[in-house]
Amino acid sequence: MNPYKVIIRTVDTEKTRYMASELGQYVFEVAGSANKIQVKQAVESIFGVQVDTVNVMNMPAKVNRRRGRRGVNRRSAWKKAVVTLGAGQRLDVFEGV
Repeated sequence: MNPYKVIIRTVDTEKTRYMASELGQYVFEVAGSANKIQVKQAVESIFGVQVDTVNVMNMPAKVNRRRGRRGVNRRSAWKKAVVTLGAGQRLDVFEGV
């Protein structure tokens, strides 16, 4: 699988910023069919770093409610990967933002 089709986007929240700066862990939204090995190979080939571990989890779909006649919206389920890099390695994805 193409590495650019495995990694969809980075997840940028306050918690992921803390994880990146203090723990050396980075969070990505990945393709639903991707496994840990494909995520590891994609991160290593795109960013040129050494990956120690990859944790993958399926995030469930959520329902948003609003007022009105059609008051229910549903967000899709998605897959998240937490990538831990080797000692002394960093990604420039979250730097300077």
